[in-house]
Amino acid sequence: MKHSLELLLDLEPMFREVMAVLKMPRFKKYHLRLMITCFSTLLLMTYWEKIDNCVVTHVMSFSYRYLINSFKFINSSFIVNPEDAIKYNHRYLINHQTTCDNKDILLLLFVKSSSENFERRQAIRSTWGNETFIENTLGVNVKVLFALGLHPIPEERGKLKEDLMFEDQKYHDLIQQDFMDTFHNLTLKLLLQLGWKETYCHHAQFLMSADDDVFVHTPNLILYLQGFGQSNTRDLWIGRVHRGSPPNRDKESKYYVSRDLYPWLSYPDYTPGSGYVLSRDVVSRIYQASLTINASFHIDDVFLGICAKMMDVSPTDHAFFSGEGKAPHHHCIYSQMMTSHGHVSDIHEMWRHARNAEDVLISSGLFRRLYCTAVKVRLLCVPFFSNSYPCKAAFFEEDTY
Repeated sequence: MKHSLELLLDLEPMFREVMAVLKMPRFKKYHLRLMITCFSTLLLMTYWEKIDNCVVTHVMSFSYRYLINSFKFINSSFIVNPEDAIKYNHRYLINHQTTCDNKDILLLLFVKSSSENFERRQAIRSTWGNETFIENTLGVNVKVLFALGLHPIPEERGKLKEDLMFEDQKYHDLIQQDFMDTFHNLTLKLLLQLGWKETYCHHAQFLMSADDDVFVHTPNLILYLQGFGQSNTRDLWIGRVHRGSPPNRDKESKYYVSRDLYPWLSYPDYTPGSGYVLSRDVVSRIYQASLTINASFHIDDVFLGICAKMMDVSPTDHAFFSGEGKAPHHHCIYSQMMTSHGHVSDIHEMWRHARNAEDVLISSGLFRRLYCTAVKVRLLCVPFFSNSYPCKAAFFEEDTY
């Protein structure tokens, strides 16, 4: 903006001369056209940075992703020596090394939380993360743990230490390391999850990572994972896939990535950190790749995509993983929902609606399918109305997603 104003001042004498010429009769008919052109040019100059970030970079990124589609630079640009990578191994402050022992675990579910978010953890323990309910209702073992770092403010850290110890003595589900729990350390929290799974719960068939403001429809998710069989599921990475996403060059954004850190036009395919599922073999391969990659790249879900690309692992898009969006409230949505993002105070309400969805739905059959398809088209296919699930989800039947 400042640069544009300085440019206008420099061009002022020239504009005065142009206006003098325009007063001549033969130029009158071109007056309006020229003024519109000049005004449009000035607007473009003024807002070019925003246009560049929102439009141009996406066009270039998609072109790179779908026309060139080569990320060979990753192997040579991000690999570091194991001696340099070791500094990202942090000490456990709270750990439960034997919590997975002697158990046939279908799913290890890590929830990324912060020390002060006790109420969010309580809500999850009493709803979709209730291990006892899952075992009694669905007949499988699911282990739910909360991944934590240290509060970044020293005064608050001291106050929360005793609270966390008391909480963990009661629930035995906190895993904490000694890194600062900030947005720019989310990659370290990802490494905590991958490393803990490999070290202490390797036999769990699947790993899910989710934020503590995400609602996970665990009955739907468990039934979906059981459909892959009881063991040896390979190459599974599901979530809401972002393809051809460009690095954010807006310095005001928390997602800003400099060209020095990542100079290329497009990220590899990845799933948002709000919620995704990996099979056991994918966890192992990505974890091994992470040991040789520079973990200073702070956007954890993109870092996961970089590690996966190194190991030739690709994500599969699932229509009912919501990514960043909050799912519409309707029983036709609940019957297929996997995740919904942006829930804090309404977790209990969501859990009640999700559990009662089948009771509310009209009888099964063609009429129910037609009814729910029409409802989902209205909720998901109207432009700008929903950013949770794609329009194609409206046409997925319950036995095909």
